[in-house]
Amino acid sequence: MVGLMNHEHVPYYWQSLDFARLTADYPPPPAFYDTVYCMPREQLRALQEKRFIAQMQRAWEIPFFQRHWGEARMQAGDIKSLDDLTKIPPYTVHDIRASIERNPPFGDFMGVTPADGARMPLVLQTSGGTTGLPRPMLYAPQDRETMAILGGRRLSMQGVKPGDRVLVTYSLGLTNGGFMGREAIWKYSGALPVMTGSGASTPTRRQIELAKAWGINVILGFPAYLRHMALVARDELGIDPKSLGLRLLGSHLGVEDRKAIEDLWGAPCMDSYGINETGMVASECQHQDGMHIHEDAVIIEICNAENARPLAPGERGNILITSLYKYSAPQIRFNVNDVSAIKPGQCVCGSTLARLDKIFGRADNMIKLRGVNVFPEAVGALVAEDVRCTGEYFCLVERAGAAGREEMTVMVELKDGEADAVQSSLDRRFKEGLGVKCIVRPVARGGLDAYTGVAQTSKIKRVLDRRNEKS
Repeated sequence: MVGLMNHEHVPYYWQSLDFARLTADYPPPPAFYDTVYCMPREQLRALQEKRFIAQMQRAWEIPFFQRHWGEARMQAGDIKSLDDLTKIPPYTVHDIRASIERNPPFGDFMGVTPADGARMPLVLQTSGGTTGLPRPMLYAPQDRETMAILGGRRLSMQGVKPGDRVLVTYSLGLTNGGFMGREAIWKYSGALPVMTGSGASTPTRRQIELAKAWGINVILGFPAYLRHMALVARDELGIDPKSLGLRLLGSHLGVEDRKAIEDLWGAPCMDSYGINETGMVASECQHQDGMHIHEDAVIIEICNAENARPLAPGERGNILITSLYKYSAPQIRFNVNDVSAIKPGQCVCGSTLARLDKIFGRADNMIKLRGVNVFPEAVGALVAEDVRCTGEYFCLVERAGAAGREEMTVMVELKDGEADAVQSSLDRRFKEGLGVKCIVRPVARGGLDAYTGVAQTSKIKRVLDRRNEKS
């Protein structure tokens, strides 16, 4: 029987990294606070320079960058320092999708393939996949562990403590959020991850019951689901969310109404920003005054959407990310299409790290309605102002009538039956706040779930544009 056994080498995870070296390079808390968190800017810049040049060298080994940069007539020696960063042409998710189409199923934008699992343990996670197949991403051990450290920093900065019980409502599956959250909590916080996932994995009622029975004191989730959970507890189960005794909510607020969520739960709601490819990019501290960028691991530029020209602090533009640690798939000026700004000045917490403002929306979600630029997130902020609404909304954009006039219908969920009054009020408020008239359609509570998926998934939909559909 021994001769039939598999004697092939197995690349064990614990042998794949020098953990002492990695945690010295990217310190988790509490060492983080005595090093990177308050590092002098000159020292931080020197660290970024060193890591940036190493990332450029790695990226030149990957066919995607060879082609992308070659088309811009770049050569390997052209980029000598961070001062040359703006000379590099950005790329977007559309370039990644084109790479996958040319080289299915994994594209040529990564420097590893599944076959490299013979020499290193790999993890595959994906984008949300709201259109077509989700985009795959393979993570090498260095990538995955650094991402977990960055997530651990976020938890610590926002008040998660060893011994806390953290309910994680991010989706569990191919997407990265839930599993990345588990790795950060389990490995770098001392807290206990309770992985319920979204409402599709564990019904919302059961999540509330577990939170009460198990003494959950921290919940991580997207703002719409945190709001949904609180309303289910209060209105369906007769449980005051405040009675559950939460200390903290961790979320990704964008322009959502923070105070409304905090009032429901009786706990502070902290903002953070991350993406599938990079993990945690920036995190609020307990002063809630902008998200501290993990600048030893990423470089963030805020650039003009049209020409990638860097903008001054306080000016809104597209986020471009350059990773400083990734082996499997470096990112060099990746235009994420999220809109934000760098907050001027320094946080009162004393950190020297630059701060990212809130995420104001996605440039590729922007709707041009009769010549006016409208972000669905801005619609949501106006809906949240009306206490007669639950905060849930959905935008349907169509062409109406023989003339094909562009119309946007905003469906909003009501707490009670004041449909006519809410419709009249929001008609006026949308015209004032958005600069264009919309059609308001009030619906009963829960009536939008089929559109948004808020009770089922953390990948919530807010808009459907049917203008280009054939009749």
